[in-house]
Amino acid sequence: MAERWPILLMVRQLHYGGCERDLTRIATGLDPSRFDVHVGCFDPEGSLRKEIEAAGIPVTVFPVRSFASPSVLRAGREFGEYVRRHGIRLVHAYDYPTAMFVAPAGKFYRVPAVLISQLSYRTLRRPSERRVLRICDRLADIIVVNCHALERHMIADEGVPAERLYLCYNGVDTGVFYPGPRPAGGRVVIGSVCVLRPEKRMDLLLDAFSRARVLAPGIELLIVGDGPLLPQLEKQRDALGLGDSCRFVAANANVAEWLRRMDIFVLPSSSEAFSNALLEAMACGCAPVGSRVGGMPELIEHGERGFLFESGNREDLVLRLSELVRDPALRARFSQAAADFARETLPMERAVATMARLYERMLEA
Repeated sequence: MAERWPILLMVRQLHYGGCERDLTRIATGLDPSRFDVHVGCFDPEGSLRKEIEAAGIPVTVFPVRSFASPSVLRAGREFGEYVRRHGIRLVHAYDYPTAMFVAPAGKFYRVPAVLISQLSYRTLRRPSERRVLRICDRLADIIVVNCHALERHMIADEGVPAERLYLCYNGVDTGVFYPGPRPAGGRVVIGSVCVLRPEKRMDLLLDAFSRARVLAPGIELLIVGDGPLLPQLEKQRDALGLGDSCRFVAANANVAEWLRRMDIFVLPSSSEAFSNALLEAMACGCAPVGSRVGGMPELIEHGERGFLFESGNREDLVLRLSELVRDPALRARFSQAAADFARETLPMERAVATMARLYERMLEA
């Protein structure tokens, strides 16, 4: 009988975020006859915790409040005790805060395999964080990235040797994210789902929508998400006179339902690796429009399953929105091609299998 390996997967919190959902799907998708999965986090709260524990996977809190406080030392000792007690053979940090904890702690307590994920561009981090992460790069055995664009970034900008990088594209749960009938009424709905941070460029989307909405009666903009820029974006909506044609909805667990209300999904980010939100929107049959940055061209084949536009270029975005608003047949073609691509190329089962191969390779070595 094959050995059952104890592994610990770490993320800062277990709320509905991209890397949090990735960890949850991997943890619950791994073969329990091969892997004895444990999950660790810094924050005891989180809507995904019940889902993980319902699958029989223990969740342990290592209460790091700040890397500048004694809590990190206490959490480090608890981590070491946990590793010894459960015989943990591999630990994998899924986001940058846990990477800064796991890489040194994993090596100090002699965990045989220490992995960290890098799922966004390091240019978004503060210089002090970037310096610490570069130390973590040297401590980790493997760094997992989720697109070729990020792979190139880590080699060219962070100096990581190519052989220490491992590519695992995000996967989408096609049992949750799938096309459905659009709401009755015939209105074209342009939408987005994201954390409302500066790099997501929702301000650019509002500006472009104010230009494109004259093209069809009743055209709407729907933005789902929370974040620090919400008050600023609401003021922009009012200044542009968008009124009820622009709606903000708080982040919630019913992402798929909101995506199925959208005809066109727009992600105008100035920095993006491999977006879960964009992949989920494609799986739900939205016609996708994205800025030509990072891993978005790996998801959107321009003119075949969506449109790319030059990052920050309002006129280019208005042009792409105008084409899709005016041409229902083009929207339908992109919708079908995007859903087919997500279902056939990037199902969650493939991501789980890809990560399982890495874990087995590291553990067998």
